[in-house]
Amino acid sequence: MPTEQKKEKWYYKLRDKYRLVILNDETFEETVSWRLSRLNVFITIGILAIVLIVLTIFLIAFTPLREYIPGYADVTLSRRVNYLIMKTDSLEAEARQKNIYIQNINRIIAGDDFFDDSISSQQEPQSIDYENIQYTHSPEDSMLRSEYESGTSYDLYYNEGEELSRINPSRSNFTFFNPLKGIITSEFDLSLNHYGIDIVSKENDAVKATLSGTVLFADWTVETGHVISIQHRDNYISVYKHNSVLLKKAGNFVKAGEPIAIVGESGELTTGAHLHFELWYNGTPVNPLEYIAF
Repeated sequence: MPTEQKKEKWYYKLRDKYRLVILNDETFEETVSWRLSRLNVFITIGILAIVLIVLTIFLIAFTPLREYIPGYADVTLSRRVNYLIMKTDSLEAEARQKNIYIQNINRIIAGDDFFDDSISSQQEPQSIDYENIQYTHSPEDSMLRSEYESGTSYDLYYNEGEELSRINPSRSNFTFFNPLKGIITSEFDLSLNHYGIDIVSKENDAVKATLSGTVLFADWTVETGHVISIQHRDNYISVYKHNSVLLKKAGNFVKAGEPIAIVGESGELTTGAHLHFELWYNGTPVNPLEYIAF
């Protein structure tokens, strides 16, 4: 019985009413008063604690303030990491190209020759063997390719012992414009099937038409990238390969010295910004160095 009475007294004490009064210290006048009980005080404090906990969780979970709490990462960290990864890849590719370019300049100064249609004979790490790549074509595509190749094929009617002056026409009636100012890294060589010259220049330099004429072809090819060719008077044809952008379309008439493309490194047969320039007469390639002062 005494224990039950103590429990009843403790239980009832929670509901006992009390008055909290604030008095004026000088006049003892009652300013504010509250009628309270222990139970009401506990409930009020509990609700306030729950509200504070909820507000704290909300601030941590849904506002940038959580980055100041140990253990939480910056909300923009993932986006910045992705940006830095892409920037690093771009810098690595650019550094690799600059390194190849410097090596080419050293080879030029040393007097070494280039034997391919590119500004560098050095293969990059993990290079692709393009000669052994196998492509699959549909029957329609194969027929179209066969028809196109048979319609556009040509035979070079030069003899190795024949002097080029015998097949080259008179050039006194023409003033050939320099298509691009730069350094010649690979010269004309029929024995190596190199039908033009390679000119290294600054990136984004304009490629200009060597003579006035009509654009015959302006499109993309896998090996030589953006290519543009121009038909001139007296059966001259000039060809410009590895461009980054073409400024003219097939059928456009261009004047000598007019920009027709932007130098680049498009296509599989190049590793740096340069122009492969060819000059043809009556279906035969001729040496551009005999026509143009570079």
